[in-house]
Amino acid sequence: MNDPKILNLLFTSAGRRSYLIKYFQQALAGGGTVHAANSSRISTALQAADHSVITPLIYDPEYIPFLLRYCREHKIAAVIPLFDIDLPVLARHRKEFEEAGTRLIVADSKIVDICNDKWKTFQFLKENGFAVPSTFIRLSEAETAIEEGAMQFPVIIKPRWGMGSIAVYEAEDEQELRVLYRKVKREIFRLYLKFESEADMEGSVLIQEKIPGQEYGLDVICDLDGNYCTTLTKKKGGMRSGETDYAQIVDAPELKAVGEKLALLTRHAADMDVDVFISGSDIYILEMNARFGGGYPFSHTAGANLPLAVVKWLRGETVDSLILTPQAGVMAQKDISMMKLA
Repeated sequence: MNDPKILNLLFTSAGRRSYLIKYFQQALAGGGTVHAANSSRISTALQAADHSVITPLIYDPEYIPFLLRYCREHKIAAVIPLFDIDLPVLARHRKEFEEAGTRLIVADSKIVDICNDKWKTFQFLKENGFAVPSTFIRLSEAETAIEEGAMQFPVIIKPRWGMGSIAVYEAEDEQELRVLYRKVKREIFRLYLKFESEADMEGSVLIQEKIPGQEYGLDVICDLDGNYCTTLTKKKGGMRSGETDYAQIVDAPELKAVGEKLALLTRHAADMDVDVFISGSDIYILEMNARFGGGYPFSHTAGANLPLAVVKWLRGETVDSLILTPQAGVMAQKDISMMKLA
């Protein structure tokens, strides 16, 4: 008979998230193993994990069968994906994983679709009363809005289905807008972003008002059944390669209220990474990522421990609120370190 306290966890599309692997190893404290999966051997997370495996590509027909076999063979208690493109593929197969005895720590398919599609994110947020930047998926409509004074330069041009800073540009005038719009569209179809973008090739590029102000990152935390727990708030000080470079933990009740409202609407599992700007008295939401985000380590460094909470939830244990309470005022910066791959 298997000991329910012993947990084997699998992280898919683990990439360079070696810090998350280590956080969960510490949370397990020897009561289980951490497995990392990636479609490329060039992955620091594979080196940090207790066990690692190379998978087929996410859109390969063998991807899900491969993962299901691996979960059965290694008695995986839960799968935690770390890449946006992975989320909808896994969410569609939730039942098969449950039948294999594995819990998917992934939001509902509808919520994943909203988060991955930035146009749907805009519509969802607007419909639910959140402040959002003016956003268009047709170049002609954006140009009309600028001509009529409904939107002003500079504007941000980025993939509708995108992540990080891939193919994101800022246009200062109409000529740049047209050139960069075409450039983003070309780049999308040279990259893996083309798979989701094929759903609407003409509407695959987003044109968005640039909001002035201070940027913040939110870790909106729910338990594994989607019940709201708390919101961890960080004041961003810089970005590097599409991720927060340094940040400070702040006590911001107005941002916590935004996080709670989002959680009640999405009922996601574990972390939802949310980017917001405070401009004057308004709080604008830019993006939501239904997974551990690149900003989570700042919350962890300040004393919050979501990996430990996840482990406790999986074991059916109570999670004290202090486990998810970071120390306000802590500032941290990501470092660059080396890891030997072979």
